[in-house]
Amino acid sequence: MVCIHMTDEAMTATLTIDAPAEAVFDALADPRTHQAIDGTGWVRESLDGKTLTEVGQVFRMAMYHTNFGGMHYEMANRVEVFEAPRAIAWQPGQGDDDANLDFGGWIWRYDLKPIGPRRTEVVLTYDWSKVPPATREHITFPPFEMSHLDNSLRNLAELAQARA
Repeated sequence: MVCIHMTDEAMTATLTIDAPAEAVFDALADPRTHQAIDGTGWVRESLDGKTLTEVGQVFRMAMYHTNFGGMHYEMANRVEVFEAPRAIAWQPGQGDDDANLDFGGWIWRYDLKPIGPRRTEVVLTYDWSKVPPATREHITFPPFEMSHLDNSLRNLAELAQARA
């Protein structure tokens, strides 16, 4: 059962997955799996196919959103936390030069807590507390239903269990 909590600046979802923390973390550290994990349906394929290995690494994802009749775009995500197999987080941004990306102020974070050798409690946090007021004038936060976090964790569970 997924437990979901929301504040004015963040939402979290928690699920215990029947897979070791290493299998869960490995799925999260592989951007090629993010489309399968994504609960919004916006994430498409990894554009560089590189496994995540360190803080500061940038990985690019193709995206699609149905607003304005459908829109393809790209996100350049910078790894903010990399503590295998306990925590991983990235901040989505945009720009062509990895050294000069523009970030919107939101972050995706997964915290993993092993429960014995074959189970892992996963807390998924979507935090928009650093989104500037000018951005909030154009985008309502959160930009999706809370059920998308539930969907993401269930998708992650299925993927990690298959890998374990």
